[in-house]
Amino acid sequence: MSVIKIEDVAHVRFSAPDAEAMKAFLVDFGLTPFVGANGDLYARGTGMAPFVHATSPGEPAFLALGLRASSVADLERLAASENVEMKPFDAPGGGYVVKLTDPDGFRVEVVAGQTPAEPLPLPDNPPHNDAYAQPRMREALRLARGASTVVRLGHSVLEVTDFRRSETWYKSRFGFITSDEIEAGPGFSIAAFMRCDRGDTPTDHHTLFLLQGPGAPRFHHAAFEVAGLDDLMCGHYHLKQAGRDAAWGIGRHVLGSQIFDYWRDPWGHELEHWTDGDQFAVADGSRVTPLQELLDVQWGPHHPSMQAK
Repeated sequence: MSVIKIEDVAHVRFSAPDAEAMKAFLVDFGLTPFVGANGDLYARGTGMAPFVHATSPGEPAFLALGLRASSVADLERLAASENVEMKPFDAPGGGYVVKLTDPDGFRVEVVAGQTPAEPLPLPDNPPHNDAYAQPRMREALRLARGASTVVRLGHSVLEVTDFRRSETWYKSRFGFITSDEIEAGPGFSIAAFMRCDRGDTPTDHHTLFLLQGPGAPRFHHAAFEVAGLDDLMCGHYHLKQAGRDAAWGIGRHVLGSQIFDYWRDPWGHELEHWTDGDQFAVADGSRVTPLQELLDVQWGPHHPSMQAK
């Protein structure tokens, strides 16, 4: 049994030497940036999360992964179990936070009691015609040009030095369930896509992906859900025209099934746009799958590491 069961990922936190350059990138990426009361740069999507991305002044670095507990009572239980203090959260939305450090030194900010943000409007979702149905008759489809509409943060990926050690740490505290465990060879697992335990309520195929990397631990990427396929495609061309640094995409993953598009911020941190991902409940269980499926695609370009071979 885990100490608590988190209900979702909350935010990712970075440091950067140029807040204006980060702000400009976040706007191109489809987030809404703003300066918090503490002077840090924050950004939100259209959903109810007060913020999903945070930037403090400093040298370029990944600072923390945020997870959202179901209640302040759960947060109190976690604090007691870890023998740390639960403190007021000095960030948009307020609430409380428990700050932990995982086995590789990643800071984990577990939050609860935040005041939800007022949702922002999504773009229109006009009907689409295909071979199955033609709901749009005698009317043209016209899409607004511009950045994607980021709705929320969906998952984060960390490269770790000992996969089993990190997996045990996160599962025992936060109740993660494995969706797909990645085997590099028979009986030798190096990674896992893990989802939240929300009982009978389906949740994203993965909220956290842990991967045993070849070297020092590092942040790999964070993934943000956008409004839909057209929105993702419009955002891709907006980022391309803005001269932003493309990393991988567009394609459809095998594991998780998302349509994906990866970009790098001005300091090389990878952020993903995605849409149309899988949803599973506890009863759907777990799978063990070979390494090939990790970087495989249903369509689109293969991962750059595979293209180089």
